[in-house]
Amino acid sequence: MNIPLVDLKTQYDSIRDEIDRAIDEVISSSAFIGGPFVGRFEKSFARYCGVSHCVGVGNGTDALRIALQALGVGPGDEVITTALSFIATSEAITMAGAKVVFADINHDTYNIDPAKIEKKITAATKAIVPVHLYGQPADMDPILEISKKYGLKIIEDAAQAHGAEYKGRRAGSMGDMACFSFYPGKNLGAYGDGGAIVTNDETLAIKARMFANHGRIDKYDHEMEGVNSRLDGLQAAILDAKLKHLEEWTEKRRRNACLYNEGLRGSGLVTPTEIESVRAVYHLYVVRVENGKRVAFQDHLKSKGIATGIHYPIALPNLKAYRYLNHNASDFPEATKASQQIVSLPLFPELTEEQIRHICDTALEFLR
Repeated sequence: MNIPLVDLKTQYDSIRDEIDRAIDEVISSSAFIGGPFVGRFEKSFARYCGVSHCVGVGNGTDALRIALQALGVGPGDEVITTALSFIATSEAITMAGAKVVFADINHDTYNIDPAKIEKKITAATKAIVPVHLYGQPADMDPILEISKKYGLKIIEDAAQAHGAEYKGRRAGSMGDMACFSFYPGKNLGAYGDGGAIVTNDETLAIKARMFANHGRIDKYDHEMEGVNSRLDGLQAAILDAKLKHLEEWTEKRRRNACLYNEGLRGSGLVTPTEIESVRAVYHLYVVRVENGKRVAFQDHLKSKGIATGIHYPIALPNLKAYRYLNHNASDFPEATKASQQIVSLPLFPELTEEQIRHICDTALEFLR
């Protein structure tokens, strides 16, 4: 039995007619850049996130950079973010001209630890970028309290958290702005690159839209220099078709996570912790393999046809890209330890109970 980490082909087959029709409508109307399909998706996604505005952009990294710049973040500023994420989070801060400042993570959730944020704040701190890692929202209430206390902006990195909820609020609706990725493997994925910025602030939405479109609203009325980062019509139409299925897919992801939790109970693997009053959407199902057995564990699963991944094998401050910050691995003990132990098991809506049983049985076989 071969089980991939993600199975996009099976998902496409389940909604083939809707996707093919959406693509045909865009091609037939030649609405490739901008146009009604982008506008329709932006309205649908804003409504889904519980916010007033959505700006489609070229990818999730651009979304973060543009949101930061719309909020006035630039040279001389510092932005605090998590020590465990994909480099796009920290990269966007640097791209905006600011200095990235890392804070360690919570041992159980892998998200930024609010208790570690306040000591990182200086007179130069302008914003905090919490990441809703693996599809579980960061603990936002204390983060929002810190931002209010020090007058800081909040940009949610919700690239892995489409539809996640924190105390009844959707991911993307809690900060000043929030950013999503529609990379194909995401819970809501396009068939190419794509991203979005969401906000309740109309002025920020206008700034972000202008910056993403060469600093203009009208065709040649450039009020500033910007960039070229636009969600195209084909991807918008595909995303709009898939958005109708996202809640169903999310519930299937949550069901599969529960099946894993049951199947791996007592195994010795550390399974995900879902904090109180949170609806995690399980973009990834991440376990800890302790005692230096990760490589052997992955090799064993691979021998049985089971794909695994590591998200992420090097904590951000420990990357060569950030050597100039002069950090040691001991500066971020939780992120460093997690990066050495975590393994992502296959998780997608179409994953069957039989497949999950096979994965759990194979894991138990190794652990015994």
